[in-house]
Amino acid sequence: MRTRNLGSTGPAVSALGLGSMGMSSGAYGLSDRAESIATVHAALDAGVTLVDTADFYAMGHNELLLGEALRGRDRDSYQLSVKFGQQRGPGREAAGQDSRPAAVKNFLAYSLTRLGTDHVDVYRPSRLDPAVPIEDTIGAIKEMVDAGHVRHIGLSEVDATTIRRAHAVHPISDLQIEYSVLTRSVEADVLPVLRELGIGLTAYGVLGRGLISGHWTPDRAGAPGDQRGFTPRFSAENVTHNLALTDALRRVAEAKGCTVAQLAIAWVAAQGEDVVPLVGARTRVRLAEALPAIDLVLTEDDLAEIEKAVPAGSARGDRYPANHMASLGVGN
Repeated sequence: MRTRNLGSTGPAVSALGLGSMGMSSGAYGLSDRAESIATVHAALDAGVTLVDTADFYAMGHNELLLGEALRGRDRDSYQLSVKFGQQRGPGREAAGQDSRPAAVKNFLAYSLTRLGTDHVDVYRPSRLDPAVPIEDTIGAIKEMVDAGHVRHIGLSEVDATTIRRAHAVHPISDLQIEYSVLTRSVEADVLPVLRELGIGLTAYGVLGRGLISGHWTPDRAGAPGDQRGFTPRFSAENVTHNLALTDALRRVAEAKGCTVAQLAIAWVAAQGEDVVPLVGARTRVRLAEALPAIDLVLTEDDLAEIEKAVPAGSARGDRYPANHMASLGVGN
């Protein structure tokens, strides 16, 4: 497994990271605990070192799962990236973001306990809290860096202005944001600022939440516990158009001798050595398919063919439901 740095100040991590959200029920349908743990083990054994989670994934279940999966592993052999701050009600309904300094330290204490570790490698607010200056939030995390509980500070889903303000308080290692051949709004304003400041990018949603995985079929929409049933890109009026883009991408993949998922992951990785794709594989089969993508070399001709197949802005529908879009610093 090759490595990439999370910006100029962040750690060296595997060139492909593992996103764990889908390993807990409540995101993409029911999950299998034993298979999830086996997938984490398989990823680590394959050289994946960057593992991403959040304290609100299934209300702490995901951190407990990772704590179990990582138990007994050399703590220096992997990096934990943890998001915090999204609030939920008893029915798991969204209830805003809490990034107050006192809340930051409280959330971190719970995460360290659930994960069974004394530090996280990258700690980041999951969204911008409109009621709290970003300087206050980053300042509180900086105190946790100074105390040894956090190694690096990251951001998630914020705009270029917020990145500059946060970076002025403490060096930011990376921005986590959705980036795929379907979702490219980061390219206009955010990516240039990241590169100006020496900040890396960890890209989630590289397979469009499965839409460009090559495995999605329209009849899967609305499965119990699968939040994609409420996402505009998967809606009945949009999914046929979007799957046609996947079919176009598949033709490029077949000519390249790879799967459509591998091509989509490789496209993200090809956007720069400062970009680390996160793959939300929740089974060993999907992980095994994803791993070869990091060694897939795309030529300029390949990239041009991918652009023809899926031009920027060609996806239909927002990437989140309308009530979530307002919390994003960057749109589609």
